[in-house]
Amino acid sequence: MNVDYLMPYVPVAVLLGIALFLALLLPILSVSLGPKRPHFRKMQPYESGMTAVGKAQRRYPVKFYRVAVLFILFDIDIILIMPWAVALRDLGLFGLGAVMIFIAIFIIGDLWAWKKGLLEWD
Repeated sequence: MNVDYLMPYVPVAVLLGIALFLALLLPILSVSLGPKRPHFRKMQPYESGMTAVGKAQRRYPVKFYRVAVLFILFDIDIILIMPWAVALRDLGLFGLGAVMIFIAIFIIGDLWAWKKGLLEWD
């Protein structure tokens, strides 16, 4: 069986194998070789030398999540436009039309977020 066409993928497979091996090995070594001396004081919550007051699990306002989602959307926009800008000459009018549709949808989303007040921080 001729597998010469798979040879360029050997380095990727080796890297993937090493990554999987280390991802499994390091947590196992940490648990098995780490110190195991639980104590009441060690199990207490600690924050800057102060005893914790209140519950650790509190609800955050939704605006934090909205800002995070908008940040991710802006990042995705830049990530998708940069390769297009590099390959613009090779894509021709089809590439220009496709990115214009993408930018139009993105601008409509930005206007909607602005109208809803998602870009304002109170």
